[in-house]
Amino acid sequence: MKADPRPSLFVSDLHLSPEHPATVERFLGWLNETAVGAEAVYILGDLFEYWPGDDFLDTPFPTPIVAAMRRLVERGTRLYLSHGNRDFMLGAAFCQAIGASLLAEPSLIDLNGRPTLLLHGDSLCTDDLAYQRFRRMVRDPAWQQAVLTKPLTERLAIAQQMREQSESDKSGKSNMIMDVNADAVANAFRQSGCRHMIHGHTHRPARHLLAVDGHDCERWVLPDWYDGHGGYLRCDARGCELVRT
Repeated sequence: MKADPRPSLFVSDLHLSPEHPATVERFLGWLNETAVGAEAVYILGDLFEYWPGDDFLDTPFPTPIVAAMRRLVERGTRLYLSHGNRDFMLGAAFCQAIGASLLAEPSLIDLNGRPTLLLHGDSLCTDDLAYQRFRRMVRDPAWQQAVLTKPLTERLAIAQQMREQSESDKSGKSNMIMDVNADAVANAFRQSGCRHMIHGHTHRPARHLLAVDGHDCERWVLPDWYDGHGGYLRCDARGCELVRT
């Protein structure tokens, strides 16, 4: 009997930060135990709660995270990373430090013979017009370059202000506005030409089955790692399953 190929694992929305050391420890344990032996690990955005620039690598906080991710790669697991709505300033130096490849947004991959669309998920939340304006601003290379000219301490203060503003804004928005838009999802399937999608961002883990232009499509939403919980999507030749931790 032919052995199954090694699985690919998908995570997002870990929101690692110095303020939540228990989450950092759970992620380090996941890297050193669950992820070992995987064919690939895909981190689909918001690995960090904030990332003010790659010179943040020179501070103590990310050191054990970088080391654990690098060890995973050295053991033979391919590592892929995409930007989220909190860590959009992750750059080439960080990817080089951990041995990861930075994914475009969105990215189309071959997942065990199935073309699969990967994205963070915030681009699908098109009903939230204010957030989409913010997203265009912070993803603008000119805006990012201007911010990177500021001292690290000032950038950390800016990140804190953005986090506080984000929490304030969310308290005044309905859950429907902050969830994905059905037309945006359908258009993403049409434009990619695939029938399988994996994303995070909404913190509403589930498997959604839908029809787009007469085709059966599948959308997986990844869990967040807040409040002592977490999880990931495990995919191999037999299919995919959400695993909660």
